[in-house]
Amino acid sequence: MKLRKTMMMIFVAAVLMSAGTAFGADVTTAIDVNSAYVWRGITFNDGVVVQPSVDVAAGNFGLNVWGNLDMDDYDDSLDSGEFSEIDLTLTYAIEAGPVGLTAGYIEYLFPTTDVGGAEGTREIFLDACVEPADGISTGITGYYDIDEVEDYYLNAYAGYGMSLDSGLGIDFGASVGYAGEDSAPGGESGFQEYTLTMGLGYEINDMISVSATLGYTDAIDDDVLPEQDVDIFGGAGIAVAF
Repeated sequence: MKLRKTMMMIFVAAVLMSAGTAFGADVTTAIDVNSAYVWRGITFNDGVVVQPSVDVAAGNFGLNVWGNLDMDDYDDSLDSGEFSEIDLTLTYAIEAGPVGLTAGYIEYLFPTTDVGGAEGTREIFLDACVEPADGISTGITGYYDIDEVEDYYLNAYAGYGMSLDSGLGIDFGASVGYAGEDSAPGGESGFQEYTLTMGLGYEINDMISVSATLGYTDAIDDDVLPEQDVDIFGGAGIAVAF
């Protein structure tokens, strides 16, 4: 039943993307190969994962379809060669003076596999971001799970990006997460994790770009997030814009 729902949602998303292209929306497809799957400091897979995505943007609206394909079974807790997660995200963005505001809805789907899927869930979120100087951005995102968890997660972040004369782009980012007790893996509310990232990007032409990332994450409070298997992670990807 869950797999059928997943395939239906993918089909609907594909129809929306096709319609978006027909009406002049910007469409970007991408595929990333990463050394691990880490989300909010939590290790979901300590082995290689392939993460394809499609973005459609039309006016202030955006649609993203993202998947995680596990190439490793993570101590027999996952099926290698299977999609363990598919996310559908709808967003609406506006400018309020110097502040960029983005509201969104995320549908988390965990397809049933031989090992066994998990219950899907849903989040709503609101992001507020400012750019105090050229290349610098900072903001905070508040998420609230309206389905299985019914609790919040906050993420404060800052980043800096610049373009070099060679056409290469480089960016640095830092973030810290704070979880409510039902959102926290450890069962206590508090600061969950911090993450530091560095990325490189290069535009081959107007349509195709490549990128590479390197990151480090660690738990802040073991009562909020117990020690995880992965601290250092990285990957590379390619994107095609239409």
